[in-house]
Amino acid sequence: MISDATIWMSLPVATVLIDPDDNIADLNPAAEGFFNSSVKALRGSPIWDKLAVDAPMEDALARARKNSSPLFVNDVDVGTGERAPLQCSLQIAPLSGNDGFMVLMISPRELAGRISQSQGVKSAAKSAIGMAEMLAHEIKNPLAGITGAAQLLSMNLTPEDLELTDLIVEESRRIVKLLEQVEQFGNLHAPDLKAVNLHDVLDRARRSVLLGYGAEMNIIEKYDPSLPAAYADNDQLLQVVLNLLKNASEAAGEGGGTIWLRTYFEHSFSLRRASGAGRALPLQIEIIDDGPGLPPELADDVFDPFVSGRENGTGLGLALVSKIISDHGGWIAVDSVPGRTVFRISLPMAPAEAIEQKETN
Repeated sequence: MISDATIWMSLPVATVLIDPDDNIADLNPAAEGFFNSSVKALRGSPIWDKLAVDAPMEDALARARKNSSPLFVNDVDVGTGERAPLQCSLQIAPLSGNDGFMVLMISPRELAGRISQSQGVKSAAKSAIGMAEMLAHEIKNPLAGITGAAQLLSMNLTPEDLELTDLIVEESRRIVKLLEQVEQFGNLHAPDLKAVNLHDVLDRARRSVLLGYGAEMNIIEKYDPSLPAAYADNDQLLQVVLNLLKNASEAAGEGGGTIWLRTYFEHSFSLRRASGAGRALPLQIEIIDDGPGLPPELADDVFDPFVSGRENGTGLGLALVSKIISDHGGWIAVDSVPGRTVFRISLPMAPAEAIEQKETN
């Protein structure tokens, strides 16, 4: 006969036992992963001090307890105070034979709906980028001729007229730079997946940023030292982190600001694509800044190509970030309010053979 304890420990969904006073009585291992804390540390704590739900849960829980009835809440933002909220479904039911005790199950949404909704956008973006690549090739050649002609003209002009030819040269070079970014987006090679230490990537990016455009930023590290290796392309992942740090630094403006680099392990996070194939993505990176936040009108489309909130922005930086993470089989999301913007990257663990190969090299 299988014991209740074995079943409790084996539940794949984060499950919390709540006592009659709304305190945490017990957690299963999946819930410890969700809270990123141990049952010993959380036992006896008020549940609503540790769990933030974007819904009026206290009264709803009291009614469910009084009526001894189950309660289902779908697609609400749930956080723990330590990270950006995650959209989840909640199931609450009375514990049979234990008056006043309630069982709470937290099921992070597996993102299939969001992925399928974005397929049309991605398909359109792919077509737009293909057209842009073709135009980039056709436009760069005449631009070179225009730049050369302007430079030749400038040799026999007065200082007043030189301003006009200098403007032609400057703008032509700016357009060429933009076209090269479009070509880079389309020519990105498939990731060379290997076992990668995420903290090595983050440290390398942090040092680079502090020596350059983030010299005035204060970067705080909050790493999980036990985090296992990710299955990723080291150089492409570095490109992602550098891009996000650059955006955070530019958003801070003069005087700088603070960026937090955080890593943690989340047992319960998985991604299920529209095809039905699922994959665990337990390795989490969060890049948090205290800047002004994303413009509300761009928040839902910030990873789409040619969408930018900055003057003279190309709108390709975050699109490239999204493409790289997607090519890794991972997931990236953003949660932004004034004073706190969180980019969260979820990645798979490296398989045993990749770790062995890294150790032998």
